[in-house]
Amino acid sequence: MEPSSREKILEVAEARFAQRGFAGVGMREVALAAGLGKSSLFHHFETKADLYVAVIERVIARIEAHVLPALARPGVALALIERAVDALIDALTEHPTTARLLLRSLVEDDAFAAAEPPGLAETEARIHALVGRITTLIAGGVAAGELREIHAPDAVQTLIGATVYHFASGEFGEAVLGGAVFSAEAVARRKREVKELLLHGLASPHAPKERSPS
Repeated sequence: MEPSSREKILEVAEARFAQRGFAGVGMREVALAAGLGKSSLFHHFETKADLYVAVIERVIARIEAHVLPALARPGVALALIERAVDALIDALTEHPTTARLLLRSLVEDDAFAAAEPPGLAETEARIHALVGRITTLIAGGVAAGELREIHAPDAVQTLIGATVYHFASGEFGEAVLGGAVFSAEAVARRKREVKELLLHGLASPHAPKERSPS
C-alpha cells in the first residue's frame, strides 16, 4: 500500500531532523525530498514547528506501542523492567532514526521549544508519563524489597543512557563497538548487556529472582 503524502512527509522529516536537528532543516528541503510541492507540505503542516511536533508524536507513539504492553503484564519488578528493556530496544531499532531524534529533542532543540507550537505540551506530557511509569515501577520494587535501595530517577537516567544514547551514537558508537550498532547480533547483545547490568545493579540480594522468559 502506497504511503499517504502525510506519511511521506513525516518519514522524510524524521530522517532529516534526526540528522541535523530542528534548526538545521528547511521546509522546502523536506517537500523536495518527499516529492511534493511546498504548498502541499503546508497543507499538512502550517509551520516547521508543527511538523516537528508531529514527528516527535509519531516516535513516541511507536515507543508506547512497544513499551506500555510490556509494563502492563504481571510479574515482579525486575522481570517487568527486563521486558520493558526488550520492548524499548525493539522500538529504538525498528527505525534507526528514532534514538537520535529522541536524544536531540531532549537536549538540543531550544529553537523548537522557543516556537511554542500547539501540541508541544501534550507531547512532553506523554514522554514524562512513560518515564514516570518506569520510575514508579522501580520505586515500587524498592519498596517491596525486590530491588536494592536505589534512587529510582537515577536508575531511569542510567536506563535511558544505556539504550537511547547507545542507538543514537552513530559512527562513534560503531568505533567503540568495532562494528555496526544496528546489526541483529549487536542488538541482541545490547539487550543482554543492559538486562544483565540491571539484574546485578538493581536486584536486592535478598529477593527471589524471577527472570523474563526472553
